[in-house]
Amino acid sequence: MANSKKSKDEYEHTDTGLGGQYKTWFLDYASYVILERAVPAIEDGLKPVQRRILHAMKEMDDGRFNKVANIIGQSMQYHPHGDASIGDALVNLGQKDLLIETQGNWGDVRTGDEAAASRYIEARLSKFALEVAFNAKTTEWALSYDGRKNEPVTLPMKFPLLLAQGAEGIAVGLATKILPHNFCELIEASIKYLRGKRFEIFPDFQTGGTMDATNYNDGVRGGKIRVRAIIEEVDKKTLAIRNVPFGVTTSQLMESIVKANDQGKIKIKKVTDHTAAEVEIIIELAPGISPDITIDALYAFTDCEVSVSPNACVIVEDKPQFLKVSELLKAATDNTKELLKRELEIKLAELYEKWHFTSLEKIFFEEKIYKELEKKHETWEKVLEAIDKAFTPFKKLLKRAITREDIVKLTEKPVRRIYKLDIDDLIEQIKGLEADIKQVKHDLDNLTDFAVAYYENLLKKYGKGRERKTEIKQFDTIQAKTVAIANIKLYANFADGFIGTGLKKDEMVAEVSDLDDIIAFTKGGIMKVVRVADKVFIGKDILHVAVFMKNDERTTYNMIYVDGKTGVSLAKRFNVTGITRDKEYDLTKGSDKSKVHYFSANANGEAEVVKIILSPNCSAHKKEFDFYFEEQDIKGRNSIGNQVTKYPVKSVKFKEAGKSTLDAKKLWFDNKFGRLNTEEKGEYLGKFEAEDRLLVIYNDGNYEITDQELTQRFDTEKVLLIEKFDTEKIITAVYFDKEKVQYSVKRFKIETSTLHNKFFFIKEGDGNYLEAVTTEEEPILAMQSGRGAQVRKAKVTISKVVDVMGWKALGNKLADYNKSIEMEWVPKTPNNPQAELFE
Repeated sequence: MANSKKSKDEYEHTDTGLGGQYKTWFLDYASYVILERAVPAIEDGLKPVQRRILHAMKEMDDGRFNKVANIIGQSMQYHPHGDASIGDALVNLGQKDLLIETQGNWGDVRTGDEAAASRYIEARLSKFALEVAFNAKTTEWALSYDGRKNEPVTLPMKFPLLLAQGAEGIAVGLATKILPHNFCELIEASIKYLRGKRFEIFPDFQTGGTMDATNYNDGVRGGKIRVRAIIEEVDKKTLAIRNVPFGVTTSQLMESIVKANDQGKIKIKKVTDHTAAEVEIIIELAPGISPDITIDALYAFTDCEVSVSPNACVIVEDKPQFLKVSELLKAATDNTKELLKRELEIKLAELYEKWHFTSLEKIFFEEKIYKELEKKHETWEKVLEAIDKAFTPFKKLLKRAITREDIVKLTEKPVRRIYKLDIDDLIEQIKGLEADIKQVKHDLDNLTDFAVAYYENLLKKYGKGRERKTEIKQFDTIQAKTVAIANIKLYANFADGFIGTGLKKDEMVAEVSDLDDIIAFTKGGIMKVVRVADKVFIGKDILHVAVFMKNDERTTYNMIYVDGKTGVSLAKRFNVTGITRDKEYDLTKGSDKSKVHYFSANANGEAEVVKIILSPNCSAHKKEFDFYFEEQDIKGRNSIGNQVTKYPVKSVKFKEAGKSTLDAKKLWFDNKFGRLNTEEKGEYLGKFEAEDRLLVIYNDGNYEITDQELTQRFDTEKVLLIEKFDTEKIITAVYFDKEKVQYSVKRFKIETSTLHNKFFFIKEGDGNYLEAVTTEEEPILAMQSGRGAQVRKAKVTISKVVDVMGWKALGNKLADYNKSIEMEWVPKTPNNPQAELFE
């Protein structure tokens, strides 16, 4: 019994032992999964299961639809796995709408709905697939897993399929994620590459939406794209989501919205999925909630925006490699060019062969060599030898030697070929073959041009309806703090020095979000910034608590404190722009007994007047006096301040509110993102005091008066004018009147004052739109129509065409409609010729 036991060393070091099996089996398994399951081949962009499905469908192809269940059964002759994996792969191919035409319920990638059972749905190869993916003559074959049939090693794919369809798979130790790209753009990029030009390609998704590909980085590992759903503002209380980001279903999107609402990051009343032929998710906002802020919050906290990281791994010469998408396109284009070359070479060989036999046939009948068949020869071999001998004078006209098979084939031709018409027909065939040979040789000599023409033909035949669906644009960065809903109550115990959301017995100081930072100041001159938490200790005798805004240069803190060491009282004004969270900052000179006499926070740099009352026992002649903060410069928080008095101070009392000492806020409009900003991005709008408003005029004929809130977003494709609102300015507007087929002009003053409401000021009617608008005092409009020698130009002083009217007036006719007309406002100068009317 003991002799039958194996030693530990035998188990670890023999191939059949457990250790030996682990050393080989895992590597074998990993290699199998990588090469045979998860990662596509660079040659045709297909995984093995996809390739076997397409091959099986080609074998079944008769132009009619086949039940998917039958296709699965046919594919199982080649794929050594279950029907479920084949069915899933087939549905995935069908949903991409490129290689397979489908019939029945194939599910929906937008909603996540699954396809119907395989017995209920049908499929066939598309015309595109038949043209680009199959050619038995250029296909390399191998035995199937059971040795019964041949299957393609790779399909002769003459198109960058991998980039068009995309691919995703998880193997052992690596994964691949190649994003789908636009059909037409891939063909155009291939043509550019063939012509030696630079190209750039970006993903495109069936689900549409918008995409920021700034960091796509040619699809290499480490790159990423951001994809957003398109969210429309139906009205001030309703938003509509018109599509979903790549990889997100409508149900997942709605779940993320509900979750964000439950967490208090957004505030909505109801979300409803109305998706049918097109995606439509309706969001009803809670009362008083800004639609602009909610849109930003949806992008920040829900799946309305997702980041996708590409990881382009493919099989190259039986090894996984990570490549750029541009390298994948070059490889696919080079492969296409090589396949086209092989097809041309095969075609040329076939044409030569056909020319050879047709020439033999012509000589056979024309020179009456067929009569050798009528002579009496001893054997059949003697007959063939006689015919071969009769061809001897003509062999130099041929392109290759005459074989026995050629002669046998000639003897099988019917004798009726002796007619002259038949010989003339053979001569015409030879001429046609020679023309074809010449053309094929030309194509081989000019292979690049031939490949370009091939791609151009693909684009012409199959490009319609495959235009880009995902809009490429640069996204603005949404600061989550600025759009999170403030729905958490913050409390403070001023005396004991605690703040937090759990101190519900104490005084409520603000409503905050869980992303906010809180700034607090104490009577001891300590400042501290902390996160929103259940309970945080700041310091005894808290004076002020508020939400902290980083880089805020307008909020100004006014403070008077006494230095504990010298007894001198000092005043300072300062901003707090950047801090280290949870660090204590001493705002005094640092003495132990220093304390704050007076403190105020001013959102717009206001400088108040305070009354300072000195101790009655001090030696100062004047025991009370006013102190003006406006006389103090705004400095950093570490500044010591300026001396107010060297005498003991009894109290400091607020006396009178002051005005802002800050310069008016400068605003810019970034027409790339449709945002207001103070960072000097885009068009400068001017200096704005706190009470100033903005006028926005849209090309659909609406105007809107709005505030300076930086979280607002404007549709840059619709905004014709945005500027500081002046009630005295006259608006001059030119609009198209579709009913009368003319351009009309009107001048009016804004008579409304309601904020954030749009007012329609042109004539109502489908097809009417605003063409041009200005607030110049005496506007002059330059117009031009016609082309070439027929160009007509004129300048119109608008005040001579129409008077100032009410904002609801229709205005006067300016000119008849002309599709070639161009309009532009010009500054009024003495040199400008003026015309009364342009017709």
